[in-house]
Amino acid sequence: MPPIVAGAVTAVAYAISTLTSARASRIAGPVPSVAGVMVVGSILLLPVALLVTPLPTVPAVAASTFAWSAVAGAANVGGLLLAYAGYRIGAVGVVSTIGSTEGAIAAVISVLAGQVLAAGSGPALALVAIGVMLAATGGGHELEEGRTIERRQSLRAAGFAGCGALLLGIGLFVAGQVSTTLPAAWVVLPGRIVGVALVTIPVTLMGRLRIPRAALRYVLATGLVEVIGLTSFSIGARQDIAVTSVLGSMFAPLAALAAFVLFKERLARRQVLGIALVVAGIAILGALTV
Repeated sequence: MPPIVAGAVTAVAYAISTLTSARASRIAGPVPSVAGVMVVGSILLLPVALLVTPLPTVPAVAASTFAWSAVAGAANVGGLLLAYAGYRIGAVGVVSTIGSTEGAIAAVISVLAGQVLAAGSGPALALVAIGVMLAATGGGHELEEGRTIERRQSLRAAGFAGCGALLLGIGLFVAGQVSTTLPAAWVVLPGRIVGVALVTIPVTLMGRLRIPRAALRYVLATGLVEVIGLTSFSIGARQDIAVTSVLGSMFAPLAALAAFVLFKERLARRQVLGIALVVAGIAILGALTV
């Protein structure tokens, strides 16, 4: 799968997971939602990994590769916990826009690791940074299905989203590195297993894994589309981490548009401008890295 196609598939999958995870986290809470998503992902990936590419047939894979894959998974789990916390209290359009910088973060890390930065990428990244600041600090009194989001909630949601984007960006970069050695299923599976170990099992032992029936379909859908998104990213990243990361980050405008239609979300003009700048910056980065 070419990086451009992989990035597009990743963007669509992440846009859908943004909407479903926002619903799940608002009904069940961020921690139970992530716990459920990790179980769904493990159930989906384990048969594929064992039957399609059994571990004994994977040629000469160092143990450290699986360790790095687990690190990528841990970063992904931490990022999801923070993102879901943001979706629970903030506007989907704002949280997803800030979260979409995970691709730009992964691209920057790849440059620091030795990949050449295309000419003009610096101003594009600056545009993304300005857009994020406008979207994050212009909050307060957003409307969503008749619910008013107060400024304090909006700023907290932006903080969760920013920290989550950093962890997710690190996870994307590490996953892209190990994807050159491991099949896609084995890149994603360790992360889901780490999520089960770090989130699902402890939450279950504490008796806090309560997912209402109304949230169950959203948890199932999120687990499915996140596996699709992570797998397509891993496939595209084998050829070009930067292109796949940047194009995958275009899930934000898709999610913001869907939230406008489905959730009747209304944002301040400053936030809309910030979202537009982020989208423009990401689009420029995508054009420069193709």
